[in-house]
Order: sequence, then structure tokens, then C-alpha cells
Amino acid sequence: MAQITAALVKQLRDMTSSPMMECKKALVEADGDIDKAVDILRTMGVAKAVKRAGRETNEGTIATFISPDGTKGAILELSCETDFVGTNPQFTGFASELAEAVVENDPADVDALLAAKFGEGTVQEALTDKIHNIGENMRILRFARTQVESGALAGYVHLGGKLATLVTFEFNKPETRDSSDFKNFAHDVAMQVAAAAPVAARREDVPSDIVEHELSIYKAQAAESGKPEAIQERMAQGRLEKYYKESVLTEQAFVKDPDMTIGEYAKLVSKKVDDNVQVVSFVRFSFGE
Repeated sequence: MAQITAALVKQLRDMTSSPMMECKKALVEADGDIDKAVDILRTMGVAKAVKRAGRETNEGTIATFISPDGTKGAILELSCETDFVGTNPQFTGFASELAEAVVENDPADVDALLAAKFGEGTVQEALTDKIHNIGENMRILRFARTQVESGALAGYVHLGGKLATLVTFEFNKPETRDSSDFKNFAHDVAMQVAAAAPVAARREDVPSDIVEHELSIYKAQAAESGKPEAIQERMAQGRLEKYYKESVLTEQAFVKDPDMTIGEYAKLVSKKVDDNVQVVSFVRFSFGE
């Protein structure tokens, strides 16, 4: 039996906003496994929210870059020591240049990016120079690169660089990318990803392990009702449908107009531009996650 410390109980309470005694009971039942305890609290219906644990405390920014033709893009997280430097234009501009280097070099990982060409030297050399010039240690924490053959990308940076998104759209006609209707739509969707934090762009893209995990929670909740198994199954599937509507980008209610979903918004824009505009994927970085 694992020791259930007051600190562990507090951590679970901070993560779930659940009553202290319920947190302790859940930890005892989970033998100290905090992830299992979260699931137990969710099954009990007392976990109001689950916050991410282990967030980094260093400062920095997230930058995006999209190629002029709109088909290639990158998002990059760069850390520093203080918030003062994290909002300095010299630092944030450098982060944007690094994101551009990701697009141009398509590196496999951070080490490959550091070795990539940057100006007259390498990214590592440029990073070292910037550290000396600004006087703070800096580190490239992560990046993601994406591209599309027939379509375009859209990016959005929020909270002074603490949250950013990069969304991939597909369509058939090259001229669609330059239409104001598509540009407004793309910007709205990139903002939606930032605000609503979906887990996937489309239902079929939700990882199977996440679906199985959520369904197991809903079945456990339904079992608590004591109703016949057939009704329990319908209850669980109904809750899974609700999860999809809340967590899948194209099924989420549009934050600016909750009467339509992002998928319906895409169909509306498709009619306006006489093209088949599809939201296919996204990347969302929140600083420190």
C-alpha cells in the first residue's frame, strides 16, 4: 500500500477541484496512482476539472511562421530566464526567425535544427550569439512543422506568445487561399483552436486510446446508475457523443456563433468560395506544457 501524503492529496485537489476527503479516498483506492485517482473522481462525478500538472516555470515565447505561398508552416517554443526578455522584440523576433528556419530546413528534431544553416552559420551559432547579446540563457524547447499540397495554413498567436496555433486546411482551387471569405474563416478557426483546445480536428483523428479511456469512464459512471445494461450502454455512448461535440474541432460550437459548428462554418465558406474547404489538422502549443 502506497503512502498517501498530504502533499499528494493537495496535488490531486489542485488538479481536480474536488473535496479533500474525496481526493484522499480516491488515492487510497488507486494505491497512490494520481492518474488512476483522477479517473476514480471522474467516475464518482466529483472531479470538476483536470488541470495539467508539472508545468514548466521558465519564461519564453511561442512563434509561428508560414511560407509566402501558405503551404508550409512551423510553430516553435523558445525559452529564456525572465518575462522581461520573453516579451522583448529582439527575443520574439528571433523566435520567429527560428520558426522560419524550421520551415526551410525541415529538421527531424531540436539537435538537427541546431545544426541547420542559419544566415552565414548555424542555428546553434545564432542561438549562442543571441544568448551573449541579451545576457540570458535560451533554449529551443520544441517545434512542429507542417505542409499541405492543395490548401493553406493559418496561424494565431495569443497571450503575448504564451499560446499559439497552426491549422491546416485543404481545398481544390489555388485562388481560394486569397479570398477574404477563406482568410476570415481560417483566422477564426485558428483562434477557435486556441480558445477551445480541441483534441483533434476530426472525429476519426481522435486517438483510439483516448476514446477507449473516455468510454471506460462513461461506462463506469453509467454502471453507478444501477439501470439495465442496455440502458447503461446507451448512456455511455451518449456521453461519448457529448465528448466528441466538446473535444473535436469540426464538431465544436463556433465560439463567435454557438448556433453553428466549425464543420457547418466550413460548409458555409465552401459555398461562398465555390470550393470544398476542409479543416484537416492543427497544432496547438501552450507555453510550458
